[in-house]
Amino acid sequence: MANAHVLLNSGIQMPIFGLGTFKLAGTTKIYEVIDAALKLGYRSIDTAQVYKNEEDIGKALKELMPKYKLERKDVFITSKLSPKNQGKGSAYESCVQSIAQLQLDYLDLFLIHWPGKQKLKPEDEQNRHFRMESWLDLEKLVKDGLVKNIGVSNYYVRHLDDMMTYATIPPAVLQVEYHPHLVQTDLFEWCQRQNVHLQAYRSIGIDELQTDPTLLQIAKTHSKTASQVLLKWAVQQGIGVIPKSSSHEHLEENFNIWNFTLSEEEIKSLSQLHKGVHYCWDPVKVA
Repeated sequence: MANAHVLLNSGIQMPIFGLGTFKLAGTTKIYEVIDAALKLGYRSIDTAQVYKNEEDIGKALKELMPKYKLERKDVFITSKLSPKNQGKGSAYESCVQSIAQLQLDYLDLFLIHWPGKQKLKPEDEQNRHFRMESWLDLEKLVKDGLVKNIGVSNYYVRHLDDMMTYATIPPAVLQVEYHPHLVQTDLFEWCQRQNVHLQAYRSIGIDELQTDPTLLQIAKTHSKTASQVLLKWAVQQGIGVIPKSSSHEHLEENFNIWNFTLSEEEIKSLSQLHKGVHYCWDPVKVA
């Protein structure tokens, strides 16, 4: 199966479709999932320090990449800074540790996972200071050749606008919750203006979204599942996706979205399901 790519503002190509690993745990299970994903054609893997699975992912990749005749440049690896590691020095060192646990020489993408620092209250103005220190550490990681691209996750426009006052390297990627029940148009438009790639998590939403009559009708029209239509809705708009699954069947189902196209009307009707609902974390109160 094919996998489309997006050109990041760094000039580097990134697969638009990746494997999410949130809540994926256990050495054997991680090995099985990555084995199945690489076999199917996944070439992007998204992890994070807080997922506590970097080491097992690293072990799996070391064994499995030769199996599929893949070189390091063939697989795009993302990790994210834990909120507890925000700040000067700790952001840099924790990324070095992530790279070591993943048994890599570099990361393709490293994101600040959350705009706040652990143990600080969301409204504490110090959050901004730690964010800035972390970003400058990420820029140093790029300059030192340890990270190819840097970006942020769960930022609102005000967080992004503020970052652009001190960033000397622009973010390549913004990763946020994005699906038809949460169409964050302001963030999408900001990314388009700034040439930043928008990547969605929780693309498949929850049961309430999965069972929406509009979605089910579109899925029936294309002989596809609701999940496939939701993923296609994002990808067709140029939005990256990183669905997670621990079953081979769902890994294959999720990835099988390249042989159909949604009409403009279908994309519009899905976007009109917007409710402004976060099914994960909402950073609105983070200063």
